[in-house]
Amino acid sequence: MDTQNEELEKRGKVRKRKKKNENKRVIISNLPFGSKKWKENPNRYYDSNEIKTTKYSILTFLPKNIYEQFHRFANIYFVFIALLNFVPVVNAFQPEVSVIPICIIMAITAIKDAWEDFRRYKLDKEINHMGCYIYSREEHAYVEKCWKDVRVGDFVQLQCNETIPADILLLYSSDQKGICHLETANLDGETNLKQRQVVMGFSSQDTVFEPEFFQNTIVCEMPNNDLSTFKGYMEQPNHEQVGFNIENLLLRGCTIRNTEAAVGIVIYAGHETKAMLNNRGPRYKRSRIEQRMNMDIFLCVGLLFVMCLVGAIGHGIWTGNFSEHPPYDVPDSNGNFVSPVLAGFYMFLTMIILLQILIPVSLYVSIELVKLGQVFFIHNDLDLYDEEADLPIQCRALTITEDLGQIQYIFSDKTGTLTENKMVFRRCTVDGIEFSHQENDRRLKIQKELDLDNEDFAKLQHFTLPPMNLERPATYLHNTVRPLRRCQSARARFQGHKRSRSVGRRDSNQSQVAFSSPIEKDVTPDSRLLRRVREAALQTESFSPFIHMKTSTSFTDFFLALAICNTVLVSTTTEPRQRVTIPPPIKPSGITLEKIHQIFQRLKLASLSQSFSSSQSSSQLGASFSAKNTEEPLEVLESCDDENDCSASSRGQELQDQGSTDIGTPSLDEVFRSATNSSLPTDFCYEAESPDEAALVYAAQAYSFILVSRTPEQVTVQLPQGTLLTFDILCTLGFDSVRKRMSVVVRHPLTKEIVVYTKGADSVIMDLLDDSAKGDISTERRLKRIKERTQKHLDYYARDGLRTLCIAKKVLNEDDFQKWANFRREAEAAIDNREELLIETAQHLETKLTLLGATGIEDRLQDGVPDTLVSLREAGIKIWVLTGDKQETAVNIAYSCKLLNQRDTVFTINTENKETCESLLNLTLEEVKKNYEYDKPQRKLFGIIPTSPSVSEAPSPDFGLVIDGQTLNIIFQGGLEEKLLALARCCRSVLCCRATPLHKSMVVKLVRRQLKVMTLSIGDGANDVSMIQAADVGIGISGQEGMQAVMASDFAISRFKHLKKLLLVHGHWCYTRLAKMVIYFFYKNVCYVNLLFWYQFFCGFSGSSMVDYWQMIFFNLFFTSVPPLLFGVLDKDVSAETLLRLPELYKNGQNSEIYNLSTFIITMLDAFYQSLICFFVPYLTYKDSDIDVFSFGNPINTISLLTILLHQALEMKTWTVLQLVTMICSVALYFIFSLIYNAACLACNPPTNPYWIMERQLKDPIFYFLCLITPVIALLPRFLIFALRGTFGASLILKAQQVDKVPKEQQDVEIQKLRSRKEATSRAPVASSGASASGPLGRRTHEEGYYFFNRWAEEESAAADSSAGPFSGNHSLVPSGETAPGQDGGKLTKDYPSNFNYGSHRRSVSSVTL
Repeated sequence: MDTQNEELEKRGKVRKRKKKNENKRVIISNLPFGSKKWKENPNRYYDSNEIKTTKYSILTFLPKNIYEQFHRFANIYFVFIALLNFVPVVNAFQPEVSVIPICIIMAITAIKDAWEDFRRYKLDKEINHMGCYIYSREEHAYVEKCWKDVRVGDFVQLQCNETIPADILLLYSSDQKGICHLETANLDGETNLKQRQVVMGFSSQDTVFEPEFFQNTIVCEMPNNDLSTFKGYMEQPNHEQVGFNIENLLLRGCTIRNTEAAVGIVIYAGHETKAMLNNRGPRYKRSRIEQRMNMDIFLCVGLLFVMCLVGAIGHGIWTGNFSEHPPYDVPDSNGNFVSPVLAGFYMFLTMIILLQILIPVSLYVSIELVKLGQVFFIHNDLDLYDEEADLPIQCRALTITEDLGQIQYIFSDKTGTLTENKMVFRRCTVDGIEFSHQENDRRLKIQKELDLDNEDFAKLQHFTLPPMNLERPATYLHNTVRPLRRCQSARARFQGHKRSRSVGRRDSNQSQVAFSSPIEKDVTPDSRLLRRVREAALQTESFSPFIHMKTSTSFTDFFLALAICNTVLVSTTTEPRQRVTIPPPIKPSGITLEKIHQIFQRLKLASLSQSFSSSQSSSQLGASFSAKNTEEPLEVLESCDDENDCSASSRGQELQDQGSTDIGTPSLDEVFRSATNSSLPTDFCYEAESPDEAALVYAAQAYSFILVSRTPEQVTVQLPQGTLLTFDILCTLGFDSVRKRMSVVVRHPLTKEIVVYTKGADSVIMDLLDDSAKGDISTERRLKRIKERTQKHLDYYARDGLRTLCIAKKVLNEDDFQKWANFRREAEAAIDNREELLIETAQHLETKLTLLGATGIEDRLQDGVPDTLVSLREAGIKIWVLTGDKQETAVNIAYSCKLLNQRDTVFTINTENKETCESLLNLTLEEVKKNYEYDKPQRKLFGIIPTSPSVSEAPSPDFGLVIDGQTLNIIFQGGLEEKLLALARCCRSVLCCRATPLHKSMVVKLVRRQLKVMTLSIGDGANDVSMIQAADVGIGISGQEGMQAVMASDFAISRFKHLKKLLLVHGHWCYTRLAKMVIYFFYKNVCYVNLLFWYQFFCGFSGSSMVDYWQMIFFNLFFTSVPPLLFGVLDKDVSAETLLRLPELYKNGQNSEIYNLSTFIITMLDAFYQSLICFFVPYLTYKDSDIDVFSFGNPINTISLLTILLHQALEMKTWTVLQLVTMICSVALYFIFSLIYNAACLACNPPTNPYWIMERQLKDPIFYFLCLITPVIALLPRFLIFALRGTFGASLILKAQQVDKVPKEQQDVEIQKLRSRKEATSRAPVASSGASASGPLGRRTHEEGYYFFNRWAEEESAAADSSAGPFSGNHSLVPSGETAPGQDGGKLTKDYPSNFNYGSHRRSVSSVTL
């Protein structure tokens, strides 16, 4: 028994070990094995580097493609019918003839698939044959081989500007510090450089790496598509393990930059590389029209079944009426006759074959061709082309173009989608003092208003730059006169990597550096802050003992932190991809330090006389300065907010002027100007990983704290007086989403102190501050006061829509740092839980910080965003913004982009428990229902089939909802989704703040599934991917956050404003065209099939036809196939200009007005009517005559062709030459084919014969009379309905079509009339309350009623100076500003709309509060 247990235990251990190894990949060097021992190599099981994205080979194409085409139900149906026709008892046509239609349709699809696959094959071949250098054991050197020959375990040498062929672990870099720089533009679109580090233990090599001496075993994770994570370890022969992560991995498709040579071992190759695992290619979705069409095909199958049943029963009755068997009823070999029941069953099958074209066989392939045409025109629309980025729209999903015309909900990201993701430094607070940067604000406004060309732009920059930055080398203007374009490789195909050696950018005229447009770079300093910084800079050199040491240190440290606390790479404008690691030589300034000291002492009194007290409020804006050139004295711009500030500035100016007039003594400004301009020989480019980092470095540069060079060990900063300080970097703690901050540990070159500089989100940094001052009460009070003031400034920045960051520092003693460094090294070397340990050590260091200040960075709105959002809302689309930003920032951006209106009642729901959340939702919903009754009964058609509620019945657009991520968590976990949706349906805009990627996708799925609406998600970053994939239509913006959103999307645009034309114009056209085309196909086939059905009543339900088989087949394949295709691609029911000016026209597609169940039924009835006319008019004409079957069928066939084509002509709204020619050619082709076929066919279909039928009938006047009169009678009802609909109660679409017909000068008047009528009928009742909005953005005080309630409202309720204003502790809707806290907190007055204060959210009517 014991031995059995032992065996079981052993087996269990083996299984566990196997399982453990299944999740890991073990790699060794290929060199010991060579080509002879390859079978012994454990790496042989891994994929080679050859990629194959094709579906087929020459041998597999036919069977595989046929198999794929049989996934479509229609194809199986038609093949079954064709095979059924080979059964002699039931065949209706010649068996061979019945196979032709399905063969032609499948052949067209196969040719299209083959062409697409051939293009993929050519691209694969090009990539597989690119060259790279692989180490050869035989030649003891790196030899050039193709990419496809690279194997896992090979050593690859890479050179500068070379594209990486596989995922490679970095073992050697020519850089002394073991750093290799990558450009990942091919992978994620980001043009900024990324650093990669040689694996620990390999970086300290003095000699070149020798692959033959490599004996380590690599253990890493299995291939996956996560671009941001990778972990594993390297086991040395002595069993010592060294960990590595994503920082050590070079990814396939990236480009080596700034590194002469790098060597690594291949970890993943070919389809196992992260790039290839992420490359999913175009997405295929089923559109709503296709889903509707599939249902209607089943209705047609039902109709076909009924018609065949009628034919079978009719045939049974017909044969049963004969007392004797008729002559044509032939018995079988035994002399038995078929019973009437069995004859009826056979006839049922025969009728299926005869009436098979009731199901439109060519509809699917026609839709595919039409969609290709639609995509072509969308792709080539110049209005959707971004000239600056050189990016057209990309249509990645080819199957859902018409869904663009039916969108009901849009879910949008904020940063980089509504905003530019160009971070512009706007203002800052240092040591509790706010500096408004008014002149910088003015520069931004001028830049926004003017559409500047190169020359004007250069002049503007020259005008607004401060004196110290004016004298730049010629390269400066050369690189900044226009917005910088994105790198070309960002547009390369994701799988493509079309170059092995990408061209370096050193010779390009334009810098390609990310986040370096003039609007981001050229910060105009604040004059007050500039003077304080200069005073603090002199204090650093210990020249002036009079300045308060703490204050001066704060100002200096603040800007040192901005310059140092980042991962920015420094390069020059002349060598934009060449790192600066050694500080350039400094030219002597010509002024001694003693002289600077003397000047400063003389000007000290002047600077102290100015009123820069720390009690100055954030609303007092200091005057900034500007100078036309370095010789002119400074001029104070008259832009102060109050007289005191202006007088203070002017007094300082007078004293400054007096100082500058002394003979032989230059002014303080001139000293710094001279020092700055003469010290550095060149201008720098900063390559940042995020736009926020770049903005802060450029802000520091504006105040002459210039980041000069950076290496992994050192960073050099130039101070305002020209001194270079080189800090030793002891450790860099990068930013992560858990800590929400980054830190850098440096040794100060002057004090030799170890300093930690930290920057991060205010919500995190404020909790990490050291409030105690070791018994010094005055210092403790001072720190507390600075913290309170900074918090006020931060709240003000957030309300102003700025992104906020706090800057802090901490001084460490040597012992504490050494202890921490040991822990850090252990965490870095750890194999298990490495990431958690690294975060824990970082958090341990970042405590008891000293607050230096905070920054406010503006993420500017993209051009055209407000106009686009207004138009989309007028189109009946509800817009939700899902952002990770702070609530105040997001709300203010929502107002500035017109997502929220000044007259809106905005409900803000922030809570931390389920009960409160539920009661708030109930209260809010109850209040909303009082103002709008939205619970309308669902409409039904014919009392049985409900249709979706029309968008025109949407709620009155007066409510907005703001909700945060924590509340969303409670809603999803507590099952409150229905209540959220009920409330959200009543709101025209919803804003979700602090939302995680998971929140975003859950919200989209909730709305799409529960409300059964068409959704569109739009975003630009990796955090938007899940939201984009969850929606019906996903749109990626190819912006500054990379290409991951684009790769996950169905369509990719470069600007948010392009969404307006994409939806309102192309979406409307695509839906209208395709809907009309699909319904036309059904009409055409039902109309034609019914002709054969009516004939059965006159031929004894024998399943015979009065039309020749070939003409029947060609009727759908050729004679009537091309006009609908052109209609689906080219028709425009309303012009683009009118669609853009009348967004309400978009509701036509939202409500599926063109193609729904009712329009389908009406069309079917019309088809039945037209077929009756086309059959019985010739029948009554030829009744009692002696013409043969084909002579009777030929006029019917011709009449039906003319009727069907004229029906198409009635539907067309735009006529082009191509469409007219196609119509004429279709008719001409029919007659030419008929004449040739009837003349040549002597005995094609025995016993009947179509010989010379058409020739004879063309001589008969009755034939011409029938061809003229019958189509008119058939189409008359449709024409009359069109005419009456246009005259009485015309829809908005018809009115828009009429507007298009009037002269251009009258169109504006007509459109204005339509808009004024619409506004008059849809004016909201709540908006009539008459209250006015509050003042401008920059002039808000708590008296205006800023009732903004959130999670921390209760905690700060006791603070007297809270910027949130008074509020009640009850969970209630809060009335206007007159209501004191606690009074009437739980009830609402009946005159709710007029009783709410219009100051909420600065401008909103009301807020729900906690």
